[in-house]
Amino acid sequence: MPISSNLRAALLMAIAMAGFTTNDSIVKLLLETLGVGQVLLLRALFASVMIVALAWHRGALARPRQLLHPAMAVRAVCETSATVCFLVALGKMPLANASAVLQALPLAVTMGAALFLGEEVGWRRWLAIAVGFAGVMIIVQPGLDGFSAYSLLALASVLFAAGRDIVTRRIPGEVPALAVSISSALMVALCGGVLTVAWDDWMPVSAEPLGLLLLASLLLLVGYQTLILAVRQGDISFVAPFRYTALIWALALGYLVFGEVPGPAMIVGALFVVLSGLYAFYRERTAGKGRPAARQDGQ
Repeated sequence: MPISSNLRAALLMAIAMAGFTTNDSIVKLLLETLGVGQVLLLRALFASVMIVALAWHRGALARPRQLLHPAMAVRAVCETSATVCFLVALGKMPLANASAVLQALPLAVTMGAALFLGEEVGWRRWLAIAVGFAGVMIIVQPGLDGFSAYSLLALASVLFAAGRDIVTRRIPGEVPALAVSISSALMVALCGGVLTVAWDDWMPVSAEPLGLLLLASLLLLVGYQTLILAVRQGDISFVAPFRYTALIWALALGYLVFGEVPGPAMIVGALFVVLSGLYAFYRERTAGKGRPAARQDGQ
């Protein structure tokens, strides 16, 4: 029996989140022996090669001048900043905690769209945003014994990623999505090279870490492509909540790979974030406004 487009899209969204979270766990594992700059550089180079090959095959590079659009540069800077902040935090935080903070991204984009794009956001969604960020504060635990400064980097990653998604709306519609991805991947690779030289953290890389980096890059590509397919095939208000399956993967991989057991603060904070996000999506759907302010362009 054929499945509906919404169910197919929900499955694709779940696959995308599995790809992203598995990539995060691989990177966290590699950061135990390799430097952040080195991981950024190598992963971005692998990803760039794969994205360029895919873009060439699909004819997305027919107009290379599109890569020079000013909004592309701003987006690439936001993407790179978000990636650097998240990877530094990921190397020092439990996987589930970092993933839980990242789930505040749709709420941050909704807030940014209201503040900078003039999109209408009712008081109920503003309340959901406040509750969601209260959940993030519970996870971060500022001023308490469980506080880690790296949690603030994870939160900074969310803000930079929200800026990335908002700037994406300024990119002309005729610019292919793969061209946008190429611009960001090359910027991340450049930043990784600079950080590697600045921090002098280059380590010899054997075949096994290179293979893991290649796998991580492939998972990123799969994640982004299935994410795009999910958004295009299903109703966004139905599909978007399935992004929270990333937390399930993060909890499972954190326990199985790193032996991490989430504490009460992380669980309570994550519930705040997820439930407020689900309520925001519900309000968007019942309001009948079509697409929510929080675009699902990526992680």
